[in-house]
Amino acid sequence: MLQNITQNTNKSVETQYITRPTINCDELELYLSRIFEKELNTPESVLLSYNPFVIKKIAGYLSGKIQMPASIGIAGETASGKSTITKDLIDTIESFATEFGIDDSITRVNTDDYYYDRSEMVKAAGSFSEFAKNYDLDVPEALELELMSKHIKELLSGKSTYLPKYDMSGTAIRHDNYTLAKPSKVIISEGLFTLTDKVKDAFNFKIYVDIPEKLKRERFFVRAEERGLGDSAEHIYANANKKAEFYIRPCKKYADIVLSGYADRIKYKNFLNKIIGIVQELYFAD
Repeated sequence: MLQNITQNTNKSVETQYITRPTINCDELELYLSRIFEKELNTPESVLLSYNPFVIKKIAGYLSGKIQMPASIGIAGETASGKSTITKDLIDTIESFATEFGIDDSITRVNTDDYYYDRSEMVKAAGSFSEFAKNYDLDVPEALELELMSKHIKELLSGKSTYLPKYDMSGTAIRHDNYTLAKPSKVIISEGLFTLTDKVKDAFNFKIYVDIPEKLKRERFFVRAEERGLGDSAEHIYANANKKAEFYIRPCKKYADIVLSGYADRIKYKNFLNKIIGIVQELYFAD
C-alpha cells in the first residue's frame, strides 16, 4: 500500500519510533488526500469539509519533518457531539499507543475546566439553576482562556503543568492546580470556545463539529434533565443559541477540518484508523 513512500525502514519498534524512516512527502500527501476525498464523498460522511492545507500539515508530522508535539483544538456548539468525538479520538490513539508500546501518547486539556470559580455566587443564588438565570456561561469571558493557552504552550514546549478542574455538578467550584499534566506527543482540547481568539493560536490543528439545529436541541434537553436544570433549561438553551451565533459559529472559518456531529461513531473510528494505519505501516510494519 505505501511501499513507494518509505525507504530504509528499521524494523525495531523502539528504534523506528526514535529514528524515523526516509519518507516521500509528496506521495504521502497524495495518499492522505485520497483518504480524505473518499471519506468526503461517502454517504453520511464524518467529514463535512476540510482545508487542503491540513493534508500538508498531517504529512509533515507523519513524515518527521515536523518534530514537535501536535496540539488539536475541537470546538462546536453545545450538544454538537464534540466531547464524544474527542473521547473516540483519545481512545483510538491510546489503543494504538498501547499496542505498540508508545509512552506519553496524548494529554487532554478540557476547556470547560477553565470556567472561573463562581461557587459563592451559586450559594448566594440558592441553586445553580437560579445562578444560571443571571450569570452568562455562554460567553468566552466566563472562562480563563489565557491560562488555558499558557498551559497548552507549556506542554508543547516539553514542560509539565498543573491544570484546573471545574466541578460540573452544579457547585461552580474550580479547583486550581488540580491535575498534573505531562508533555505528550498529542495535546487535545475540546469545548465551546476552544477556537476563539484568546486560545486558538495554541493549536496546530483546528477542528469544528457541526450539527443540525433539531438534533442539537434534542440532545441539549436530554442533558439538561440529567443535570437537573429544571425550568431554567429553556432559558439556558435560548441564550446558548443566541450567543453561539456571535461567539462559536464564526470559529468555523478557522477550522482545518469540519466534522459531522451526527455521523455514526463507528464511522469516526474507521476514518481515524485509516490515518493511524499509515503510521503503523510507516513505522511498525514487519
